[in-house]
Amino acid sequence: QVQLVESGGGLVQPGGSLSLSCAASGSIFSIPTMGWYRQAPGKERELVAVIDIIGSGGSTKYVDSVKGRFTISRDNAKNTVSLQMNSLQPEDTGVYYCYAVVRLTFTSPSDNYWGQGTQVTVSS
Repeated sequence: QVQLVESGGGLVQPGGSLSLSCAASGSIFSIPTMGWYRQAPGKERELVAVIDIIGSGGSTKYVDSVKGRFTISRDNAKNTVSLQMNSLQPEDTGVYYCYAVVRLTFTSPSDNYWGQGTQVTVSS
């Protein structure tokens, strides 16, 4: 079984910064993709940022509203992904979920896993 455990989040004033981290554990062969989604009250869950493995680096993708403010990174050796969030705005408020596409063995297909979510509140 695979577990994603998030840390970080909390309450911050507009313009402030927060950092989220997520660690994947379990019997894992590879994690092609890791990322973050968020869900604001009354809204659907949306992709915030994802990062793929390409050799020792990785390609990234961000939702337009966070480009230039958020930075996603990962440590492949530790199976962790982080999200540095700067210049936070009230519209960034929501529950942030860690996401991972995981392969359990060399021959197994990929499957999607989610963390339990962590609250980020941006308010004065």
